[in-house]
Amino acid sequence: MSAAGIGARRRRRAGLTALLGLIALATVVPVLYVVSLSLRSRDDVLNGGLLPSRVFWRNWPDAFGAIDLGRYMANSWTVAAGSVVLTLLIAVPGAYFTARAGRSGGRLAALVLSSYSAPPVVAILPLFFLLRNLQLNNTVAGLALVDGLANVPVAIWLLDGFVRRVPREIEEAAWLDGLGAWAGLRRIVLPLIAPGVAAAALICFFLSYNEFLFALSFAQDSTAQTLPVALSLFQGDKNVEFGQQAVVSLVGIAPVYVLAVAAQRWLVAGLSSGAVK
Repeated sequence: MSAAGIGARRRRRAGLTALLGLIALATVVPVLYVVSLSLRSRDDVLNGGLLPSRVFWRNWPDAFGAIDLGRYMANSWTVAAGSVVLTLLIAVPGAYFTARAGRSGGRLAALVLSSYSAPPVVAILPLFFLLRNLQLNNTVAGLALVDGLANVPVAIWLLDGFVRRVPREIEEAAWLDGLGAWAGLRRIVLPLIAPGVAAAALICFFLSYNEFLFALSFAQDSTAQTLPVALSLFQGDKNVEFGQQAVVSLVGIAPVYVLAVAAQRWLVAGLSSGAVK
């Protein structure tokens, strides 16, 4: 390669590195600002500025003393994990049908996705009566049920592409060996789409963990409320405890961030191998 070609390649690489650096900075700045808020008093926040004029450590013990943060986090994780299990139990066979049933499957996929386009607030009233009839109002199980059903369209949309990438010939060979459709799904298709299932599970987990409207509407009792609802407790009639709210936000972000980093390999591998590609 000539010197000019090497120079052009180095410039492209430097430009790409600079672009990625700017993107990384743009994603980190909001988190750094929340860290700054957690170290500032209310008056310091209201005075404006990006950095604290004086470090105010009291926000951290005060935030843990104001609410039962451990219980709210446990509720969020329980709701998110339970909803993911329910979502996958419905979405995996649902995606298999939409991918393999031809025109009927396409109609079902369109119907399922169209339900997700409606604003969630329209489902509040029917879901409220559903939970009341099931005696699941103000319970973690009720929130897991609602979130699990709400995330089914997303999971089916993600998994449909993975199922379509599995050759039909593999299933047909399994049928000749005596496996039925459900056994073929469980023993043949499911292991092949495992990266997609992992990606869908992580995305649905994050959606449920961050969900606020249903948690606020169906869990008035503090024993069932989740972390997003706990954040709203710091907004009083006259004063907003910005610093303590920032502390709770950081505590809630940290474990999910660790989970995302730890599962990054499966998430990227899953998304890049079919569903969104």
